[in-house]
Parts: sequence; C-alpha cells; structure tokens
Amino acid sequence: MKCLIVEDDFISRRILKEMLSQHFDCDIAINGEEAITSFRLAHEGKHPYDLICMDIMMPGVNGQEALRRIRELERSLDIPPHLEAKVIMTTALDDPKTVVQAFYQGGATSYIVKPVSKQKLMNELRALSLL
Repeated sequence: MKCLIVEDDFISRRILKEMLSQHFDCDIAINGEEAITSFRLAHEGKHPYDLICMDIMMPGVNGQEALRRIRELERSLDIPPHLEAKVIMTTALDDPKTVVQAFYQGGATSYIVKPVSKQKLMNELRALSLL
C-alpha cells in the first residue's frame, strides 16, 4: 500500500514515516502544494495513494485547502467515493471548529490531535481497514 505524508515540520515527518513505513510505501510532501502535485502524479503513474496523513496548519497551501483540491481531482478522475484515498488530518488544534472544517467541509476521513502516538495512529488505520 502507498502513503503520502504531508507535514511541514521535519521531526513530525520523520516520526510519521517511522510509524507508517512498516505498513506502507511512504512518500513525503512538505506543504499542500507538493501534496496536490504528488497526488496527481501518483494517479498519472497508476499508483494512487491508499492513505494521506496531512497536517492542517502549513504555510502556503494549508492542509484543508490541499484536501479540498485533492478531492476535486478525485471527482475529475471519476474515482468513486469508496475508492477515494483515506485522509487522516493531523493538527495541534483540538477545537470543534477545526474538526467540523476538516470533516464536513474538507472531506477528511479521520482526525488525530498531535502529538500522534503509534497506538492512536494504528487504531485509526485499523478503523479505516488499512491494517
């Protein structure tokens, strides 16, 4: 399976890659713009991502905008909803407004508040039937 880690913080990227690389072939993007490009290129190469772990707050194109554009790309490629990439949004913000924006407006599959522990992440992956 293939995973895209989208995180502007080096340490957070490294930790997520360590946790996920046992189960996924992981690619890295350091901002939302790179995430959108990586997503498009993966589909063009016929190796789409099964999972995207994306930070909400990043400079430039933030995680919510990147996810909105990724979901638009999926619709333009006629990808049925049940085959869309599973997207876990990560953030240090644990407020209801952020949760509502990530899920209902952004199309996130799941949401984890930082710090991301291996147990939390593995539980989410099991809940999403990715493990």
